[in-house]
Amino acid sequence: MYDKIVIVTRKTRLEELVERFNSRGQAKFWIERSGGDFADYLREDDAYRKSLDLVRRGVELGLKVQSLERGIVPTFLFTEKDLIVPVGQDGLVANTAKYAGAQPIVAVNPDPARFDGVLLPFAPEGARPAVERVLAGHARIREVTLASAALNDGQSLLAFNDLFIGARSHVSARYRLTWNGVTEPQSSSGVLVSTGAGSTGWLSSVFNMAAGLASFTGGVSGKRPTLDWEDPRLVFAVREPFASRHSKTGLVAGWVEPGRDLVIESLMPSGGAIFSDGVEADYLPFDSGRTVTVRAANKRARLVVQDPVP
Repeated sequence: MYDKIVIVTRKTRLEELVERFNSRGQAKFWIERSGGDFADYLREDDAYRKSLDLVRRGVELGLKVQSLERGIVPTFLFTEKDLIVPVGQDGLVANTAKYAGAQPIVAVNPDPARFDGVLLPFAPEGARPAVERVLAGHARIREVTLASAALNDGQSLLAFNDLFIGARSHVSARYRLTWNGVTEPQSSSGVLVSTGAGSTGWLSSVFNMAAGLASFTGGVSGKRPTLDWEDPRLVFAVREPFASRHSKTGLVAGWVEPGRDLVIESLMPSGGAIFSDGVEADYLPFDSGRTVTVRAANKRARLVVQDPVP
C-alpha cells in the first residue's frame, strides 16, 4: 500500500535564531544580553537532532524516505502511497494533518521531557514498530474531525484544531453571522471555530476568560463544551463581542451541528482574514463581498495511536 515514508521536520528555536541573526555567535550574544539561557536552546536543538536521526535510521524498512520541512507542507502533494511521520511539537501534527488527506500519521515526540505531546504518542525509538504495524495493517487509527471554511469564490481551508475568522490586525472585525436560522451584524475580535482536537487549546482559553469574568462579577460560569476527536460537531465562540447601534451580541457561542452550517459575511473593506491552527501566513482573504461557510469537513485526519489492533 505504501512506497514512501515522509518525515516532516521543523526548525528548532536555535535554527530560527541563527536565521534571524546570521550566526550562532550573534544569536548567543543577543539571548545572553537579554538575560536568557542560550544553553537551553543548544540542549533543545541537540535533543531534536538526535531524535530525528534515530527516527530516520529506524524507518529504514526498504521504502523510499523523504524529509520535508514544515514550511513546505502547504505546497507539498501527498499521495495515497505516503506514510507520514511528523517529528516535532503538537502544532506540527496539526499543520501536517490538514494537508495529508487520508494518509496515516505516525507522530513522534522528539523530546518527551520538554513537550507534553498530546498528539505525539510515540517516542523516537517507537517510530519503527509503529510504522511496521501500519505496513502490516495492524495499527489502531483514530479518525479526527477537521473543520472546513469554504468561501463563495471557491477558495477553501481546512483546520485540525481551529479556524480564526476576523481581522488580520488587532482592530475589530465587522461581519454578519448566521447560525441556527438567526442572523445578526457583529463587531468583535473575531470568531473562533474549534474541532474536538482543538477544544482543549485556544477554545479553552476563551472559556477560561469567561469563567474568570463570571467569577469577578459574581455570576455562575456555564459548563464548558467537551468533544472527542471523532465528534462530528464543531464549536464556535465570538471573541470580545461589542454591542452598539450597529452590532449585536446575541450569538456568541454555539454548536455547528452536521447539516447546520455557520455562515459569516464579511463587512470589512480590507484586512479581513481566515487562518487555521495559528498559522497566520497561510490565510484566506476575507474582505467585503466574501462569505464563508463553516462545517465539519468530509474527510478526516487519521492518527496512528499506541494500541495495536488485536
